[in-house]
Amino acid sequence: MDFRLAITAIGAGAAALILAGCDSGSNQSSSSAPSARQEVSVVTLHPQSVTITAELPGRILASLEAEVRPQIAGIIQKRLFEEGSEVAEGAPLYQIDPAPYQAAYDSAVAAQQKAEAAVPNAQAKLERYQELVKQNAVSKQDLDNAKAALGQANADVATAKANVEMARINLDYTMIKAPIGGRTDKSALTPGALVTAGQAAVLTTIRKLDPVFVDVTQSSTNLLNLRQAIDDGRIKLSEPNVSVKLRLENGTIYPLSGKLEFAEANVNTATGTFTVRATFPNPERVLLPGMYVRAIIEEGVAPNSFLVPQRAVTRNTKGEATAMFLGRDGKIEERVLTTGRSVGHSWLVTGGVKDGDRVVVEGTQFVRAGQQAAGAEVTIDEMTGEVRARRPASSGDQSSKG
Repeated sequence: MDFRLAITAIGAGAAALILAGCDSGSNQSSSSAPSARQEVSVVTLHPQSVTITAELPGRILASLEAEVRPQIAGIIQKRLFEEGSEVAEGAPLYQIDPAPYQAAYDSAVAAQQKAEAAVPNAQAKLERYQELVKQNAVSKQDLDNAKAALGQANADVATAKANVEMARINLDYTMIKAPIGGRTDKSALTPGALVTAGQAAVLTTIRKLDPVFVDVTQSSTNLLNLRQAIDDGRIKLSEPNVSVKLRLENGTIYPLSGKLEFAEANVNTATGTFTVRATFPNPERVLLPGMYVRAIIEEGVAPNSFLVPQRAVTRNTKGEATAMFLGRDGKIEERVLTTGRSVGHSWLVTGGVKDGDRVVVEGTQFVRAGQQAAGAEVTIDEMTGEVRARRPASSGDQSSKG
């Protein structure tokens, strides 16, 4: 009995020693572990000169366009061009049967020769009557008649010459030529078809594709905002020859730059927009009339400006733009920003930031204002707006200096 009590006492003492050892070890480990900081990704902001651009929708237009129609009636004998090919100005396109017009021309030439043949006889008769009237051999009435006959003969010659010229023009019109140089469309008619002067149907259309025009629309509100920013000194005008880039339908940037030609002097009352036209070289014929594009127009430069990534900016309940910043003391701070227009995947910020501020671009959902955090410096891909590179996290001043 005493032996069992002794065993029980020894077991209880051993258990107490084990529990005490565990409590001591846990206290030591908890006291030695550092307090964990939430890691966030930050971008350090610095003032810079920002090119202000406007990306506007537009359509490609041919710089020259001509619809080919016949100017005389007749049967088309030949098509003299390849559909969809490039033709030079004055190149033959269609041959209309010239036989009736050749005959009309020959008849007009013969009529001119007949009229010219009558002139010498009338001239000689007038000269004789001028001598005879001095001798009173003929009356003055006969002299006047001779003068009138010569005038009529000369008028007949002039009429005949005009008829010859008209017949020659009609004969030339039997060969339909390209009014401009450019690329042809398909032919609407084939050889053997009857055409008439001034018909509504177009034989083919020629478009000059180098250069091409791009007509884009700009709102009058944006124009007023731009002019106000220029007057206030927030934006400086770019060079006189404004450069224009094109974003194509598949999202790629057209490799050649264009230039701004003009802007309309009136605003459309229905849409509140006006048209801006730019010219682009098109040597490879990549740009075709009717294509939808977005023109990127350089409007000016905003000096000493800050760009804050859009992924870092949110809206509070008041609708104000806010962002989280990591201070030099390692604490999170929330600020209200004054934002302007978007520039790529960033906001142009005119208030609420200063040089060297570190804005949080990742991890804002895990921190709140006043909380300690560690910042990992990152860069933003300008094309996608996504985080592209990281540097080791730090919460002190050294990370902002580095």
